[in-house]
Amino acid sequence: MKPLGWVGVLLIVAGIVVVAMRGIPYTKSHNEVEVGPLKVTSQERGMVPPVAGIVAIVAGAVLVFAGRKSA
Repeated sequence: MKPLGWVGVLLIVAGIVVVAMRGIPYTKSHNEVEVGPLKVTSQERGMVPPVAGIVAIVAGAVLVFAGRKSA
């Protein structure tokens, strides 16, 4: 299998994980203000939606098919 096919398999696995977990939460930290020893940060919480997992599965399937076709 060509490298394109392996990337497709990785996308499929990642998409299945996202869909199975009903999304993946993540947190971003931002340094807002830094004055001397004081540091003020903010955290932004987000969620990778399951739709992104479905898109990854479809894109992975396309890449696997394209990798096999060119082999």
